[in-house]
Amino acid sequence: MPDSRPIGVFDSGVGGLTVARALMDLLPDERILYFGDTARGPYGPRPLAQVRAFTREIVDHLAARDTKLVVAACNTATAAAVESSDPLEFGVPVVGVIAPAVSAAVRATRNGRIGVIGTVGTISSGAYDRAVERVAPDVKLVAQACPRFVELVETGRTTDPGVLEVAAEYLAPLRAADVDTLILGCTHYPLLTGVLSYVMGPDVVLVSSAEETARRVFATLVDNDLLAHAPEAEHRFIASGDPDAFAALAGRFLGPRLVDVEVQPLRAASPQA
Repeated sequence: MPDSRPIGVFDSGVGGLTVARALMDLLPDERILYFGDTARGPYGPRPLAQVRAFTREIVDHLAARDTKLVVAACNTATAAAVESSDPLEFGVPVVGVIAPAVSAAVRATRNGRIGVIGTVGTISSGAYDRAVERVAPDVKLVAQACPRFVELVETGRTTDPGVLEVAAEYLAPLRAADVDTLILGCTHYPLLTGVLSYVMGPDVVLVSSAEETARRVFATLVDNDLLAHAPEAEHRFIASGDPDAFAALAGRFLGPRLVDVEVQPLRAASPQA
């Protein structure tokens, strides 16, 4: 029997909309309930214990809105709470963005050397290292934090010469390591695909966590008989901060699909698990 409950998706801001868009494309009959924690994002520079508390709070909030599954469309939140060495337990199934991307990268690599780029929080957590070790211990992972990329994307800079210069600096160690596959370990980074592909060269495969996560969600829904059948599904968007700023920025990710934004302030009681 069809399950018409929405899929919850959350991120520290708008980057997770790349995952939401991939879900809309792959699962057009599903309703998306998106939460952007713009009042407290970005999560990348924050302590992981604090991000862990935020993740608990947001998942609980989305579960209370009767979502059938929640996607942690944020690499830092996934690393801190969903695919950490001590993952939290939730009252609703939660899919993170790290494991799907790692599985795809391991399948794609030809020389056994994979790169991953992400925020400081994601890279320092070691979550990608653990995921690769679980799936393919013989594969070498080279990780690189790229703290300026989120700021550039959110200010609309994705192709100018300054972005190319920053990308060349960040990616130099990955090129020197001769990686043949690069995981975009932040949901903002698909908007930089042109620059990243240019700097890394045409022989390096770029793996988007957004697309791979959407495929994992599809499989989870099928396996658990949770698919919906609702043509012209309506999506809802929530921001913890300024809804107008969220809507303006989200237009770069979703275009005309975004209609209006609800405001929902949240506050985690403490940075404890």
